[in-house]
Amino acid sequence: MSTSRAAYGRVGETERAAFRAGPVDEESASRLATNGLDYRRIAVDSDEYAGWLQSVARGFQDGERTAEQIAAARERSGYRRLTGVFDPQSPMDAPVATIASWLGELTVPGEAMIPSCAISAVTVAPTHRRKGVARAMLEGELRAAQAAGIPMAMLTVSESPLYGRYGFAPAGAGASWRIETKRAGWIGPQPAGRIDFISRERVRELLPVLHERVRHRRPGEIEVPGSHWDGFAGTNPAAEKTADKRAVQYSDAAGDVRGVAVYAVRENHDDFTKATVSVHYLLAETDDAYAALWRFLLELDLVAEVHAAELSVDEPLLWMIADQRAANVSVRDHQYVRIIDVVAALETRRYGGPGVLVLDVSDSLGIAAGRYLLEADEAGAARVRSLGEGETIDAVTVTLGVTELSATYLGGVSLATLAAAGRVTVTGAGDAASDALAKAARVLSWHTAPRLSIWY
Repeated sequence: MSTSRAAYGRVGETERAAFRAGPVDEESASRLATNGLDYRRIAVDSDEYAGWLQSVARGFQDGERTAEQIAAARERSGYRRLTGVFDPQSPMDAPVATIASWLGELTVPGEAMIPSCAISAVTVAPTHRRKGVARAMLEGELRAAQAAGIPMAMLTVSESPLYGRYGFAPAGAGASWRIETKRAGWIGPQPAGRIDFISRERVRELLPVLHERVRHRRPGEIEVPGSHWDGFAGTNPAAEKTADKRAVQYSDAAGDVRGVAVYAVRENHDDFTKATVSVHYLLAETDDAYAALWRFLLELDLVAEVHAAELSVDEPLLWMIADQRAANVSVRDHQYVRIIDVVAALETRRYGGPGVLVLDVSDSLGIAAGRYLLEADEAGAARVRSLGEGETIDAVTVTLGVTELSATYLGGVSLATLAAAGRVTVTGAGDAASDALAKAARVLSWHTAPRLSIWY
């Protein structure tokens, strides 16, 4: 039976530790064993960890990790559940496939947060492709999350076509910006307060504090593991080019720090007036902090372009510059989610309008399949329950796969768009097809575009 919204609180360390220590999925282990492969968890403090990390690096086309990098990564990986697939006949003492996961929280429409299983470090050696290894690992992590009572899974991807097979959907897009500074022209607010340079150690202290204050505001943001902040701040001693990173903070008129930015400058040796700034992370608690930090970056001396990624598709920045064509903006899939428990997931978020829907959900893995009744009220809250076999409800019915339901979950795509793409079918209860679709699309909508500001 699915768990109701009321049963979910913050993800505690007890739940996280139990998940990290849990066994690998028996079905996946059995499937891999038939191909002579051994599927097992890797302890961070074990001798196997170094080989696991080297396999991850190789899988993402990175160089071999040094002893210093392995030590730094080991120190920062205690929050993750690590799994490897080993081939006993391999001449190397390292897994031929890897996956990592951990429990965290995902912000959903309505400033609520839902416990989620974050998945990362998915690699399969080219020597072991097309043996069902990736399928076994991903299905195994989903079943492990389901067994732990976690209603959602999430990931960011390097190879996007892979994950739709397992019910994941691109639910939040990320925008990359390239801004010509001289052409842009600042017409946005000019807040009181001040910008000051700060050390990398200081920005490392500020980032998690500010992020905790703001992550509930935007669907798609996640609880960021502490070690990730070392990467943004440049305080990981084993990371490359940390000395290139510069940090500034914005303090409001009362002297309270309300935002920070981390950036790097690449000099143009052919023309020293045309350097490029790369924004590694910008975090603003207030509108004033947002405006002040972006103005600072766009008005830096000797800079021709500012580059930034993992921005939202509705950045206010576009309306703070005089010439919008100074900004070249490209959009692509970024945050992927996968609903595991339909009732819990749908009761956690809020909705764009009242209405009653029947959701007929298919799922090739059998995890989320079923028929569900969703009743959203005027305040945007919903009650959701599974429908019994043969139970009929006189309501608009949406027939879709778990991938499509997951795509709509953060409000990043309209149900009407998915219907036009042939991905969902909507039938009315006495309504014309277009009216039924409009009702369903309104209920499942949200007014704020999702955003995730990191890769993980």
